[in-house]
Amino acid sequence: MHAPLPHVTRRDLAYFFFSQHFSDGLRTTLAILLPALVGAQWGDLAAGVTISTGAVCVSVTDTPGPARHKRNGMLASLGLVFAVSIITNLVAPYRLLLGLEVVGMAFALTMLLVWGARAGAVGSATLLAMVLTLAHPIAPNQVLPHGLLLLLGGAWYLVLALLQQQVLPYRAAQQALGECLHAMAGFLELKATFYQQSTDLEEDYRRLVSQQVTVNEKQEAVREVIFRSRQLVSESTSASRRLVLTFVEAVDLYEHITAGHYDYAALRRDFGATGVLGDIAALITRLAIDLDYLGSAVMANRAFGSPPPDRTAEWDRLQVRIAALPTEATTGTHPRTLRKILVNLRDLIRRTASLRRYFDESQLAEQPIEPSRAASHLQFVARQELQFKAFIENLTLKSSVFRHSVRMAVACLIAFVLAEIFWHGQHNYWVLMTVTIMLKPGFSLTRQRNTERIIGTLVGGVLGAIILKTVDSNDVRFAFLVVFMIVAYSFQRTKYLVTVIFLTAYLLIMFTFLGSGYVGIIEERVTDTLLGCAIALSVGYLLFPSWESDQLPDLMAATLRANLAYLRQLADRLAGRDVPATAYRLRRKDVYVASANLAAAFQRMLSEPKRKYRHPTETHQFVVLNHILSSNIASLTTTWQDTATTNPLPSPESRRLLTSALAALSRSLARLDPRATPDEPAAPAPEVRSPVPAAPADRPLLEQLGFLQKVSADLGKVTETLVEK
Repeated sequence: MHAPLPHVTRRDLAYFFFSQHFSDGLRTTLAILLPALVGAQWGDLAAGVTISTGAVCVSVTDTPGPARHKRNGMLASLGLVFAVSIITNLVAPYRLLLGLEVVGMAFALTMLLVWGARAGAVGSATLLAMVLTLAHPIAPNQVLPHGLLLLLGGAWYLVLALLQQQVLPYRAAQQALGECLHAMAGFLELKATFYQQSTDLEEDYRRLVSQQVTVNEKQEAVREVIFRSRQLVSESTSASRRLVLTFVEAVDLYEHITAGHYDYAALRRDFGATGVLGDIAALITRLAIDLDYLGSAVMANRAFGSPPPDRTAEWDRLQVRIAALPTEATTGTHPRTLRKILVNLRDLIRRTASLRRYFDESQLAEQPIEPSRAASHLQFVARQELQFKAFIENLTLKSSVFRHSVRMAVACLIAFVLAEIFWHGQHNYWVLMTVTIMLKPGFSLTRQRNTERIIGTLVGGVLGAIILKTVDSNDVRFAFLVVFMIVAYSFQRTKYLVTVIFLTAYLLIMFTFLGSGYVGIIEERVTDTLLGCAIALSVGYLLFPSWESDQLPDLMAATLRANLAYLRQLADRLAGRDVPATAYRLRRKDVYVASANLAAAFQRMLSEPKRKYRHPTETHQFVVLNHILSSNIASLTTTWQDTATTNPLPSPESRRLLTSALAALSRSLARLDPRATPDEPAAPAPEVRSPVPAAPADRPLLEQLGFLQKVSADLGKVTETLVEK
């Protein structure tokens, strides 16, 4: 993925060291290391390692989200880890029963995904506990003490996490909001590349859509933390107000960033030689840097160290530069485009300054939180009900979770049988562990994870061997171990390859402290990793494979449905009907989510075998046109909001263009989804008459609606091609 800020700067380092990922890495490292060190100091290293194992398992469920959900997830994993460890140790002497338990638990615990990602993490944590329990068989009289030690380790991690939440109640929201602003800054910086002559527009669109996925993920993470925490939306403290108001303004700012979409090919053709596009790109880049500094300040929970630069003066110089362009270079409709760019840039400057204003306590006190936003916050986050009937309803091959659970059970059975019959290494449980970690619901992600696991294991083995070969001091080795642990656990949710490299290296050092030879450990880990990855990849490919291309038609229909609702709110505004702010924001959010889901699925499809591709060229066109469509709807909405007081009613030609665009989208949706609901009919195309003369004030709206109609028609052509092939 394109890195928004390619050079490592102090700001990049600040983002990392103040991020939630780094604090999670520190907490996980402390929770794992301390019990083992205390156990070694007291002469009972085995007990300390068992407590650390319990902490490792519970840490899997400590994913970002509201404090209450994190606590409930960790409590659920505590109970399941304890119960499964008892069961596994009791049946361990009976290998047939143990095999049945492995298969049954693999299936049942994977099925927890029907209740969402956090419930799935609880299942993964319990699976990990089962596999780690197999690593060290214990005597029957030690089954309960072993389970209690695991329970103690999990409780130790839970207390540590809750203590951090109690001491720093706003840190999670600050970190999530800072990362969101960082992603938005990356998106804005990519927008600048469209004005540069040296870049390829197709590649620019690819990177922009990819970054759009990241922005959506970060916005959803902030919504989860802020809007699901009633404490944040109902409190009147300055910290809670700052977070809520800044996020509300940030989402509106992102809409204006996406609304700034133009015919970049025409702009490059007509104004590339003037140099003005380079000035526009430079100003946009500096605005992206300003936004990035803001995100860094939010994440670090600090005010700006110096007054921010005033971009208004730069905007004034740009306005003068555009006004001085030769007349022959500014013919046709393009002067209006340049003026719209100037208006959009001025609005971005103003809104970025508004975000900075929230760090001023005096102005913050005067800025109320809209009661409607606080009362309706739960509408902006997906709800997941823990109903048992959902589990029962998914016990069918039509369910993707059920098919994944069957794959997991079969893969674990193969790994268990191979380890039992053919593979008798000291750590043969690594094969089963690799399978449970590597096998993902979609084949593309399974393949990606397997590739990263193999490369990371090899590189990490070399790194660990170099450290052990060149460093004789145990103190220095231990320092490397601590650093490697922090790095590994800091990147476990963002860069899996980095995690595997440093996890492998620190495990080699750890086993050396435990008295094992690192050469044998490297050989065994590499072999077990290759075997486990081979099993996971084979089962994912051969047994009920889940291909992203199969999901694309539904995702395309979802994006069309969201854009139709988004466009209808514009039609309601143009017709003079009132559109509540909350309803509009919900439709806008639906467009962002649906577009991001489609773009992410398309990216994953490209990592699958080529024979499984489904019209990649046309699908890419659909993704790009969908982005252009939603951007122009946002642009029209903001334009109409700004001009409605002076030009309240559009011309008949404007209404005809809008009706034509709605009809084209409705027909496209009907092609992709014949079961379209009654409120989304495939409306017949209106009769197009010669346009009536439009007032000068109405011409920009006509131009925008004409372009919107063209994009909708192009989407219809691409959709027709996709359906016919």
